[in-house]
Amino acid sequence: WLVIDRKVYDVSRFSKQHPGGSRVIRHYAGQDATDAFVAFHNDKSLVKKYLRSLLIGELAPDQPSFESNKKKSLLEDFRELRCTVEKMGLLRPNYFFFFLVFLHLLVLDAASWLVIWYFGISLVPFLAGMVFFTVAQIQMGWFQHDLGHCSVFRKPRWNRLLQIVVINVLKGLPASWWNHLHNQHHAKPNCFRKDPDLNMHPLLFSLGKTLSVEVSMGILSLAHYNIFSFFSLERRRRSSCLTITSISISSVSN
Repeated sequence: WLVIDRKVYDVSRFSKQHPGGSRVIRHYAGQDATDAFVAFHNDKSLVKKYLRSLLIGELAPDQPSFESNKKKSLLEDFRELRCTVEKMGLLRPNYFFFFLVFLHLLVLDAASWLVIWYFGISLVPFLAGMVFFTVAQIQMGWFQHDLGHCSVFRKPRWNRLLQIVVINVLKGLPASWWNHLHNQHHAKPNCFRKDPDLNMHPLLFSLGKTLSVEVSMGILSLAHYNIFSFFSLERRRRSSCLTITSISISSVSN
């Protein structure tokens, strides 16, 4: 079960059918998921129709409607800020801007191959083509990121279709795999064992004494391999990291 707007829902069976993946819901099992629910669902009236059959009760008047490890005043300020931003229209997409973004991605990608085709594979054309291709691939990653968040079009279907074109066809990666991991990242950002971005191989990278031990204990259940080039600076109890290169290879998701 989880809590949304002080109402308790039994999502045990529904989690397997959840379009955003079952793990996103399981990460909030027994917790208040109101803010995550608001952030992930654009058409809340449609989603609430499915929630009606899952309703099993409401919180008692004296029961807090937020996680115990979060500050109530901070949550209230954040929710007020979000409402203000939405009323100001700052979250409304600019279709012409995204059209230009997609157009310049296609131009850069095509240019990278045309340079090699026309001038050959000598050093200068190869380097020029590599620059065009690299810039295009990086920008495609950010563009499909906005599509994955359904931030470009109002209807999620159009976002998903264009995301498939960008990440599946132009980048060669599965959109479902990226969405599955990235949804968990935003559901529980920077929470170890819940945020996939923190699933680092213990033999290559870990931060702090506590995290190092926890990662080592969970090595048998990890199937996410990372290659990192990094600088680590640690002084007393504080630890910081500058990650230069991160190449993630996910072979098995469990």
